[in-house]
Parts: sequence; C-alpha cells; structure tokens
Amino acid sequence: MTAGPAPLQAPLDIGFDYTRSLGPVLGRFMAGLAARRIHGVRGSDGRVLVPPVEYDPSTAAPLTELVEVANEGTVVSWTWVSEPLADQPLARPFAWALIRLDGADTPMLHAVDAGPEDRVSTGMRVRARWAPEPAGRITDIECFEAIDKPGGSPAPGEIGEPVTMMTAPVQLRYTHTVSPEESHYLRGLAEGRLLGGRCPRCGKVYIPPRGACPTDGVPTVGEVELPDHGVITTFCIVNVPFLGQRITPPYVAAYVLLDGADIPFLHLVLGCRAEQVRMGMRVRAVWQPREQWGTTLHNIDHFEPTGEADAPFESYARHL
Repeated sequence: MTAGPAPLQAPLDIGFDYTRSLGPVLGRFMAGLAARRIHGVRGSDGRVLVPPVEYDPSTAAPLTELVEVANEGTVVSWTWVSEPLADQPLARPFAWALIRLDGADTPMLHAVDAGPEDRVSTGMRVRARWAPEPAGRITDIECFEAIDKPGGSPAPGEIGEPVTMMTAPVQLRYTHTVSPEESHYLRGLAEGRLLGGRCPRCGKVYIPPRGACPTDGVPTVGEVELPDHGVITTFCIVNVPFLGQRITPPYVAAYVLLDGADIPFLHLVLGCRAEQVRMGMRVRAVWQPREQWGTTLHNIDHFEPTGEADAPFESYARHL
C-alpha cells in the first residue's frame, strides 16, 4: 500500500474568534490603553506588575490597586524576527522584546520596531508607539521604538468605562502532508471507494488506514475495500449554534462503524429527526454529485438511516 504516487499535501487554514470577558482589573487596563495610558497593579510585596494580574502570584489574594506607569522603558531581553509572519505587529523585520516600563517591576512582552536593520539591544531605551485610534486593546500600542527616534507620544486622554469584553482572532495556517496509507485512502475516495488497511497479526481493519496497527505495532498490509454502510456506535446531538455552521441545529454527529471495519469514524447523520438517532441504527452514505468529488471525505455528504433493523449491541460493543 505504501508504494505509488507521492503522499498528498494540502494547505490548512484554521481560524476562529475567541471572545472572553475581561473582569474588573483587565477591563480597567484596556480602558487605560484606549486613553493612551498604561497601568500595572500593585502586589502584596509592593511590586508593580505590568500587565496587571487579578490575583497576587505569591499569595493568590485579589489585587485591585492599579498604578499608572510610564510609556517608556528598557529592553530586558529580546529575539529578532527576520521574516515576519502574516498578522504579526510589523510587516518588516522587528524584535519581540520583554520591556520593563519605568515605574514597573516586571517586564511586558511587545514588539520593538528597530528600523531596517537589527539595532535592538539589551538595555535599549524604548517608548510606546500608539495607534491613531486606540480602542481598548493591547494593539493600541502598535509597537515600541527607540526613545531617540524623532517625534513623541500623543497626550494621554481621559479614561472611560472599563472594557468588559474582548474578541481576539486566532489563526493557524500550515501545510499538512498525510501518510502514504492515508493518501491511498483519499485517492480512493476520489473514485467513490472506501479503502482500509488490515493488520496481518490481529486481522483488524482500520479506516482510514494506518501505517501500523496500534494494537500489535506491526505494519498494516494490503487493501480492504469496505461498503458505504454500517452502524452508529455513539453519537452527539448538536444543539448549540456557532460561527460557520452550515446546518441549523439540532442535528447529529455520529461515529459510524462500516461493515467489516474495526474502527468507526465521525460523520453527519441526516434523513431523520435528531431524537430518532440511536446506537445500533443502520445507516448508509449519501454521496455528493460525482462531479464534486475530490480527495476528501466530504465526498460523502452525510449518512442516513437504511430502515433495517438495529444491529445488536454485542456486534459493536468493542468499537465504542
């Protein structure tokens, strides 16, 4: 199974917006940033911690006394980024640095714009470069820059109401390369075939196929073509809506054990009401139109009930 064309690759882009409530301490910190002011919080030992934390790192006691610090400070340590990634603070080379602001006892992490060349150094004096229209986010500080750079900081403003919520986009982009076994499986899907691999020792059939049997640790061999029908082992009724959802809840995500397989895979179950889905229900694949097929499990749009009698629990009990 491992011989043949090169393994398949595909770019993957995973992203979502992470929303959280800030609480009283971080809420006031963010409100300060919107006014071009930076605050820390005083700990039980008298140190000023920047950014502020809600609980004392030594005693775990709640902290409430905010202390305004300067928007200038000293680079404590740093690392140079010669090839910035997408969505990083600067599109040109810059440094990530730990900066101890004047009046603070702990450093904060931020970007330092050191110009076209690597001019950052430990002990370097820097000041905050503010966004033209601050909105109560850490990105209100665009970056830090050398304190001797021409220009200066705009005058701070009046602090408004605490910021209560924050939404931060999370993005991960990478290229995924699948194993030769999975590549064979995905190319089979493009032909409308469901291909698994068998362990020569225990005889278990895995779909998608694996390079080695997780039970015996020996390489899988051969090719096992499986039917596109099977039984539901376990399932979940999705009732909560979320961004990007293509089906209106409630609907069912279920583990389907194909006839002849020894491991189930997760897929969508439609064709009946969500409350009618049950363990042991017999289902079959509903394929997308052939012209839409590719090297993906999305070729199967969903599974639907066959109307056959339920499989006895004993037949799938070892595959839950």
